[in-house]
Amino acid sequence: MKHEEVKNLILTRKLVVLFRRVPLEQMAEVSRALVRGGVKLLEVTFDQAAEDPAALYTRSLEIVREAVGDQLCLGAGTVLTTDQVRAARAAGAEFILAPNTDPKVIALTRELDMVSIPGAMTPSEIVAAWNAGADIVKLFPADDLGYHYIWNIRGPLPHIPLIATGGVNSRTIPEFLKHGVNAVGTGVSIIDRDLLKAGDYAGIEALAREHVKAVEDFQR
Repeated sequence: MKHEEVKNLILTRKLVVLFRRVPLEQMAEVSRALVRGGVKLLEVTFDQAAEDPAALYTRSLEIVREAVGDQLCLGAGTVLTTDQVRAARAAGAEFILAPNTDPKVIALTRELDMVSIPGAMTPSEIVAAWNAGADIVKLFPADDLGYHYIWNIRGPLPHIPLIATGGVNSRTIPEFLKHGVNAVGTGVSIIDRDLLKAGDYAGIEALAREHVKAVEDFQR
């Protein structure tokens, strides 16, 4: 998809699922469960503790693509360097998320025609990320900041699209959206560790559907 199509998909579907430390041998089944549950956007994270984060990321994306084709729009998360931006693009990523704001990462992401979503916390950080070229700013950790904080910063900064991560689940999604964020991202509230360990993909599918419904109910 083109840059604007990916950005619009994020802002209209409003739910990005985070794929963090899912075993390689389970990625295909989890991906299929997410698709069955109605998920459209998946962020596969760079495991910075891995011996070769880029190689692991590339293999992860290959597995997901083989399992579900283009049914999921795939991005890269926890991207900390320009080398990782290039690796993500080469593997087929269409958007880049980071826990921090690095102008060089943002610039290269945009140069490679991917959607840039750096992380920020304070109003100054949010504006700095936006001025550096971010398409959307990731408010992180959103649960530590709280709804009232989000509501307050939306007053002076209504023009900057925000995606909240941290503390997002099917119960909190309506609250985050009501208080002014444009989208949300979550991992463990859908890819539950106990369900993953048990190989309960139907359970993961049900959680995915529950989160998708929370967004749809809010939009009605």
